[in-house]
This record gives sequence, C-alpha cells and structure tokens, in this order.
Amino acid sequence: MAYTSHGRHEKMMYGGIKLYAGTACPTLAQKIADYLHLNLNERDIIEFPNENLFVKLHTSVRGQDCYVMQTTSPPVHRNLMELLILIQTLRLDSAARITAVIPYLCYARSDKKDQPRVPITARLVADMIQTAGADRYITMDLHAGQIQGFFSIPGDVLSAFSLQLDYLKSLRPNMIDPVVVTADLGFAKKGRNYAAALDVPMAFIEKRRAGNDAKAKALNLIGNVHERDVIIVDDEVDTGGSMVEAVNLLKENGAGDIYISFVHPSLSANAAEKLGALPVKQFITTDTIPISKEKEAHFTGRLRILTISKLIGEVIRRANEGRSVGELFNE
Repeated sequence: MAYTSHGRHEKMMYGGIKLYAGTACPTLAQKIADYLHLNLNERDIIEFPNENLFVKLHTSVRGQDCYVMQTTSPPVHRNLMELLILIQTLRLDSAARITAVIPYLCYARSDKKDQPRVPITARLVADMIQTAGADRYITMDLHAGQIQGFFSIPGDVLSAFSLQLDYLKSLRPNMIDPVVVTADLGFAKKGRNYAAALDVPMAFIEKRRAGNDAKAKALNLIGNVHERDVIIVDDEVDTGGSMVEAVNLLKENGAGDIYISFVHPSLSANAAEKLGALPVKQFITTDTIPISKEKEAHFTGRLRILTISKLIGEVIRRANEGRSVGELFNE
C-alpha cells in the first residue's frame, strides 16, 4: 500500500480531501464528513424517465484527492451505477486520486465457481470499479477474504470487530456464563476471535443450504449452551432465515438470553419483522447499510447501531496524509 511509515502529517503528492457521496448512505457520509471537519461536495444525480443516471459536479476536482462514499445495498444496481458514474465523472475532471469508499460491497457472496456454469460476480464488480477509474478502495468486512485478490488496485479492508467487541465487553458483566455461537461453520474462524477476546467458550451451528436461493436449514448444534447466555456473531443478516433457525435451535437446547451481533444489516424483505419476533435480548449491528425507521420499529428498542464513521474518517485522513492505517490496529 502507498503509505509511509513515518508520523509526519504533511500532505503527499495529492491535494486536499474532496468528499462526494451517492444517495445510498447520506447519514453515514455526513457523519464521516463531520469527523473530518469537512463539507460534502455538491453534485447533481438525476434519474431520467428511462432510468438512465446523470451526474454533474458543482466544482472542479483537478489535482484533488477524492473519496466517493457509496454503499451498494438495495437497490443494488442503482447504487452500484451511481458509484461507477461518480468515479468516472471525477476521473474525467482530472482528479489526482480517486478512492471508492464502499461500506458494504454487493455480490460479495458470489466469490467462487462452486458449481458448473455460474459466474464469479464479485470479480466482475471489482473490475467495473477499477475500469470506472478508482485508484484505491476502502470497504468493510468482506464476506470472503479472497475478494481482495479480485482488485489490482490497493485498498483497505476494514473490520467492525473492535467496535463490536468493545460494546460486547460492556455487556459481558451482566451475562451468565456466556458462549459465542456462529450461525454457520463458515464464520467459525472469526467467531473464535470474538470468543478469545471475550475469554468465553464457543459453539457452532451446522447448517446446509439446499439450493441456490437464500434459504438454509439449521441442522445441528456443536457445543454446550444449556443455561448459558449466547452471543451469536455473523458478518451479514439478509433474509434472517439462518438467524431464526439458530435462535430456535439454541432455545431448544436450553440457552438463556440471546444477543445477535452482525456487521451488515441487509434485512431484505420481511427480515426485520422476523427478527423482531424472536426472543432475543439485543441486536447489535453497524451503519454500513442504513436501516429505515419502519424496519427499526420491529426491533422494539432492542437494536443498537454502532457507527463506523470515525473508523472510515480516520482511514481517509491517514490515506490522504500518507500515514499507516495499520497503526490504528497496532499492526
């Protein structure tokens, strides 16, 4: 990565920070701008009757260090096209460097050919971001680590682990013999990190996906949760089906209070309604994807949203100044 190891704060070869945002996560973008004590630069994003998009910048970005903030949650294709067009607009206006800031990267689950005659769409998305003109990218908690290899430009893949861990530690004294549980074996390695940091044991739920849709069936619990409080950890909750199966299975095995902690609140279709009906004490997530007031209401005050704005804001500052991002995590 193009960072220097010294601690000086002088600017590198790029100009000042210019922040631009699409329409997908305006609140998060404003929080990032506030952290940096900067304004979001004005731009027009117009949708014509034929659904084509038009972007126009209000001021020049020639020679500037530009950051385009856009999550790619639903409507996925509208938000992805906004991101690509904004990047190309900045490139054609001679920006010195363009960084795509994508809190949630779409198609991250399509990361390999796990059956015949299927695409690797995550690679396609990476190619499009680069072709549009991005020089760097910043994203959060990719579903699979190998997606970093789909990009040939440098990037920072950040994690909400420290944010969620600090909050879970604050809850820890009020829990009874807590145990960390992962809703599937694929998240087991990251689940171990939570268990080790909280100094608690682990359990796993084995599930099997029956087809190419989003449905999955929880099959078996590996570990002991009887009369213990449970912290379920995952990277993303989409339809909520896996979480419903997990909570029901844990309750059948005598679990006490249940906490669910996840990074990306996709909450498609009626997921919020299904989750809100579960006997869960608290849901912990982040603002990588905005949650509507209607969806939030289903959680009846049990939803805690941790903001990633300070983390991303600090990474933007360090990238602009040519300072190490790893130092934030003692790396």
